[in-house]
Amino acid sequence: MFVLGCLPAVWLFWAALNNHLGANPAEALIRSLGDWSLRFLVLVLAVTPLRELTGWSALARLRRMIGLFVFFYVCLHLLAYAWFDMGFEGVEIVADVVKRPFILVGMVSWVLLVALAATSFNRAIRILGARRWQALHRGVYMVAVLAVLHFFWMRSGKNDFADVAVYASLLGALLAWRLWRRFRLRARH
Repeated sequence: MFVLGCLPAVWLFWAALNNHLGANPAEALIRSLGDWSLRFLVLVLAVTPLRELTGWSALARLRRMIGLFVFFYVCLHLLAYAWFDMGFEGVEIVADVVKRPFILVGMVSWVLLVALAATSFNRAIRILGARRWQALHRGVYMVAVLAVLHFFWMRSGKNDFADVAVYASLLGALLAWRLWRRFRLRARH
């Protein structure tokens, strides 16, 4: 899984070095890293339904690594934005966050992911306690909503909603499955 998770970054790095990212390589890199962030977010949220539907409990062991790949690609996405769009100018980045709501939403989801990544190790579960750790890590659902909103607002300027609809549908279905499962479990008790 680790090798598979690294392949998109390796390919993008190779494509950037060999000038295969098109006419606007900075934009292509930033968008591709954002797309891979969303893909890994869909994967991490698909682990539990797939595990329950297939009975393959080994999938649960991959969830943490996939979640860390979400964080990895979001950090690369943010780094590419800060470097190629803003030239690492902190004042300009803050001004952009204030000026453009989709950047603000992206930053908020990144901050939430920092909290999740920082507590993704076993010792954090012992320190926080399983119940509080689990409540914190349910923040991934908010990250999913914010990620789709970020993507939607970014694409709305170009009236390009096809990819947004795909990710919104996938993430919406995965979140709806969780709600359905929760209500079904409550009804049994």
